[in-house]
Amino acid sequence: MFKYTKITASLGPKSESHAIITKMARAGVNLFRINFSHDTGATQGKKIDMIRDVSRELKTPLAVIVDLQGPKHRIGNFATEDKYKLTVGQRFVFDSNETPGDSSRVCLPHPDVIASLHAGDRILLNDGKLEMRVDRTEPTKIIATVIRGNEIWSRRGFNLPDTFIDTCVLTDKDKADLEYAITKKPDFVAVSFVQSAADIDYVRDFINARTSHKIKIIAKIERPHAVHDIDNIVAAADGIMIARGDLAVEMPYEQVPAISRHIIRLCRQMNRPVIVATQMLASLVDGEFPTRAEISDVANASYLRADSTMTSEETTIGINPVNAIQTMSRILTYADMDGIANPNDWTRVEHVPENNWSRSVASMAHLNNASAIIVFDRDGIATTEISCRRPDMPIVAVCNDETVANHLCLCRGVFPICDTETFGRRDETMAAKIFGIKIGDVVVVDDGTISLRGL
Repeated sequence: MFKYTKITASLGPKSESHAIITKMARAGVNLFRINFSHDTGATQGKKIDMIRDVSRELKTPLAVIVDLQGPKHRIGNFATEDKYKLTVGQRFVFDSNETPGDSSRVCLPHPDVIASLHAGDRILLNDGKLEMRVDRTEPTKIIATVIRGNEIWSRRGFNLPDTFIDTCVLTDKDKADLEYAITKKPDFVAVSFVQSAADIDYVRDFINARTSHKIKIIAKIERPHAVHDIDNIVAAADGIMIARGDLAVEMPYEQVPAISRHIIRLCRQMNRPVIVATQMLASLVDGEFPTRAEISDVANASYLRADSTMTSEETTIGINPVNAIQTMSRILTYADMDGIANPNDWTRVEHVPENNWSRSVASMAHLNNASAIIVFDRDGIATTEISCRRPDMPIVAVCNDETVANHLCLCRGVFPICDTETFGRRDETMAAKIFGIKIGDVVVVDDGTISLRGL
């Protein structure tokens, strides 16, 4: 049985050792996420070096995703306590005064936010548990009313679901982190709090001005404004991450499953890989067994034909990161095979003329009951397009470039091989042997030429 859905694992204090990374890779991880919200520079660089070492030792491509913090906004500190009690209906002020706050006010050290807020806008703190409504604004302060919740903490992040913040998608910290990350040649950069396609264009220009190394950009969808501009964002980015945590705070949580399903289908139509993230196996942070709901959530990502699921706290601070990956891998493997054996009609993407070629490849393989599709691919484009048609057999991508093979780690059902000899000889028999395909028919794609061959 094959695992078609890829696993993206976040590294943290409990998983950032060579031994654990090796075990996680063997258990089913295809991509490792480095979160630049925590630690910077050489500390993160050592993790990237370890991943590259493990990849060479296991002789398997492993991708690196650098996840930038983005314009994460936080309130200031309080004077005498870490938190204060509030009452519904009371007035509360956010201002630019750096003096420690109290139960009636606190510093909001973000002039761009103060300038962007308007009367009627909501301010959400504590993951949405505390809600305030802006009553009026002044040049250096916001006067708001408590609508829901009764506690406020120092340095808490906040969400502004009604507000478009006129700010750069890369903070000064992000720029410094990205400058360093580029020197380590990551495979992907994940951009946080994207609001429009212009944000992706800005990051791409920033990267291209500093390196010729091909770094792909993943847009994290976690704001209503990103959902509203999703068609343009998908077109501008190289991949999408559905960051359901912040998204469920900034939008009605009951809408998130439908939004996720729509984004997955759109990504398939536009040939972009998509990651489903946040709290997939949250019970494994401090436990050994997932809940039945979590099992269904992971399996549903497979049934929706997402490219990858992702772990967060499960593998950063969880008690057993390897167990979390083993658990996710088992669920996905069974769900992937079940989805192939019992496909639903709605999982087939509507016909898009631009995708007729890749549809032909997938259809040819399906109608001839091929054991695999073998693609000799220089840049990953052909393989990605075929993957997005979701054929019901493995796609073996033979590459002559490690970066291309790493990029294909994110594509559903793709098993990349970086082998210059096999690539140069265009030897599908050797490719099949490396991958372990049994004798039978395969569909071979070479520079756009499609053929059915018996091995």
